[in-house]
Amino acid sequence: MAAVHESVLDAIGGTPLIRLARLGAGIAAPIYAKAEFLNIGGSVKDRAALSMVLAAERDGLLGPGGTIVEATSGNTGIGLAIVGRQRGYRVIAGVADKASAEKSDILRAYGAEVVLAPTSVPQEDPRHLFNVVRRLVEEIPGAWLANQYDNPANPDAHIRTTGPEIWEQTGGRVTHFVAGVGTGGTVTGNGRFLKEASGGRVTVVGADPESSSYGGGDGSPWFVESIGHYLHPETVEDRWPQALGSEVIDSYERIPDRESLLTARRLSREEGLLVGPSSGAAVAAALRVARRLGPDDLVVVVLPDSGRSYLSKVHSDAWMREWGFLEEDGEGLRPLLDAAGPLVVVAADETVGGALEALRTAPGGVAPAVLARAARPYGVAATEVVGAVSREVLTAALGDGAVKPGDPLGALVGPALPTVGVGQSAAEARAALAGGRPAVLVLVDGRVAGLLPREALG
Repeated sequence: MAAVHESVLDAIGGTPLIRLARLGAGIAAPIYAKAEFLNIGGSVKDRAALSMVLAAERDGLLGPGGTIVEATSGNTGIGLAIVGRQRGYRVIAGVADKASAEKSDILRAYGAEVVLAPTSVPQEDPRHLFNVVRRLVEEIPGAWLANQYDNPANPDAHIRTTGPEIWEQTGGRVTHFVAGVGTGGTVTGNGRFLKEASGGRVTVVGADPESSSYGGGDGSPWFVESIGHYLHPETVEDRWPQALGSEVIDSYERIPDRESLLTARRLSREEGLLVGPSSGAAVAAALRVARRLGPDDLVVVVLPDSGRSYLSKVHSDAWMREWGFLEEDGEGLRPLLDAAGPLVVVAADETVGGALEALRTAPGGVAPAVLARAARPYGVAATEVVGAVSREVLTAALGDGAVKPGDPLGALVGPALPTVGVGQSAAEARAALAGGRPAVLVLVDGRVAGLLPREALG
């Protein structure tokens, strides 16, 4: 018999475990997915939201007529909107500008006010999302910052609810727990409970984007929302969340974006589980872990949120092609990309003379200007391209005395070149050159893999 609840808040938690029979076919260790997208607000963050609000009320930090403010990639904000509005609070969600548009629409539908702000700037920049929400709290009487990244009530939600559910649902047979690492609340809370309940027998694995600095990457951007740790090249002090108990995590599985996104699509098409890209990352990690195990082991993996929030992204063929995540063998721009010369990039803080030297070998005499001061081991993320540098423009500026070789590029950096995905056609690439643009950047897995000048496209 189905449960009967007096409030929507009572419906948070109690999510099922579902065996991944198709993706796990041929693997000795069974893999069970904790379907957190079935929470009332569509994500695992409903649990943390309820826990944080109740703790703030108990501690006198949030009172009648108060305002809840939070920085979020979307899911925690949605949970806070549901909990907060039910309990009579105004809710303001500061949302990362790279989050899917669907999340902002859902927030507004639940009655939250949405403020968009960037996270792709140094943490010290006043425009950074975290600084924007802190200013709101200072300006609004009775405002409380949920601060999921440092709030102990975040992991505590999983110590009290999710972890015990998993232990009971598996009859204490779980041996490996896998979850994505964002604020760290889910992996830390569950990990602590399961380790204690099992006498230390449960192994905790963090699923992390390949370039995220949690698992040892360079901190450059990735395309899986809600997990990982980004490090802007100009950030002075890299702060990790206090909600993350690094000692709980036994190891990380670092998952490339393409593997995460394609696994999310497989989950919907093969398992009937319409989930988001962080679920794809977690399941990709769980599959790697399970392949190393035997039939006496049991893997539990968290599916954090619903794919309904990503219909315009990971579940859109057009979006996947535009960012270079989908391609067919021998089709698209891959043959032209393979025949192109090595990619030349220019750091945006380079000197005019240094840029000209780099442009000597650049196809078409033009190159992308990138944010990074130093070379990124995983290549240049498309979101770190800030403009384009032209040999023609620099030579002219030097010739008329407007600049000297040792001067910074500054205003000589022009608009960014158009981008196309490697799976798109030459015709689509030519269309992107409208307006006399000299070249296109070709993206593979969201990173700039090469430059094709106009003449290379026929």
